[in-house]
Amino acid sequence: MVVERHEFSSDNVAPICPEAWAAVQQANKHYAPSYGEDCWTSRTCNRIREIFETDCDVYFVLTGTASNALALTQLCKSFQSIICHRYAHIQTDECGAPEFFTGGSKLLLVGGADGKLEVDQLKALLASHNELHSHKPGAISISQATEFGTVYQRDEIAAIADLTRRHQLFLHMDGARFANAIASLDCAPKAITWEVGVDVLCFGGTKNGAAAGELVIFFDKKISREFDYRVKLAGQLVSKMRFLAAAWLGLLTDNVWLRNAARANEAARRLAERLQRDAGIESTFPVKANAVFVSMDERLTTGLRARGWRFYKFIEPNVYRLMCSWVTTEDEISRFIADVLATK
Repeated sequence: MVVERHEFSSDNVAPICPEAWAAVQQANKHYAPSYGEDCWTSRTCNRIREIFETDCDVYFVLTGTASNALALTQLCKSFQSIICHRYAHIQTDECGAPEFFTGGSKLLLVGGADGKLEVDQLKALLASHNELHSHKPGAISISQATEFGTVYQRDEIAAIADLTRRHQLFLHMDGARFANAIASLDCAPKAITWEVGVDVLCFGGTKNGAAAGELVIFFDKKISREFDYRVKLAGQLVSKMRFLAAAWLGLLTDNVWLRNAARANEAARRLAERLQRDAGIESTFPVKANAVFVSMDERLTTGLRARGWRFYKFIEPNVYRLMCSWVTTEDEISRFIADVLATK
């Protein structure tokens, strides 16, 4: 019987990291106030303010889709549009949630190499949507790290932020793998968020070692007015909030979140190196975070799947994604490489 191997299918398949698990167990020992009135929630919010070095508003939701959709709904009216990369998660993998929650906002798609928005294409799009009969642009959304495992540099974000200011738009950052971006860039979190003009960050914890729970962080408190009601309306106000917050506190204490991300990034780098050196398979995109994209023919992918390996095709006709996580081991990488060589 073939054993299914999910190690490289997603970073969502990884277990909860020990620090997050221990913090949840600690929060489970006693009664505690509900709906975010507990000490774990307040401590996590304060820790976020310390990490980002600013007085921001922090909200908890259950999923990445909810964080993105609700944040964008806060930024955009129904007749306004959201500009994003054509491979952005809000476009390809969120089942129309941004359009649904905004009540009609249209996603306007832009291209760009390596999963990053190209500024000239943004300028052209903004110039073409300037009259009453088209959706009025309301926000630009970027993913950090991108869907292709690349990372925006500070000056790249600043250039996009400059456009948002000139056109009176908001800048949203989908940070499902924000930790991996920070570990890759080795910079202060503020350097690629509010200091360069990001208005709201959806900070992901699930892919970094938590079980569930994402943060929506508003760097301008005027924007977040009554966002708590929007969270409640969407069914995202968790009664036992302390369990989401405790896991986050476990990640954020002693920089566990950065160590987890650095381990995942390093595993991806090793996987890419082994694929190139041992199997002659080059990475399609620069490996900057915890994703490796490679072209594989049908014979190879069929053989690997027959041996139990599970992974996703991301770009037609033959580009596949291999994800690493905080718990990926050298032995797992070696086993995968061995099966690649045996199949080739």
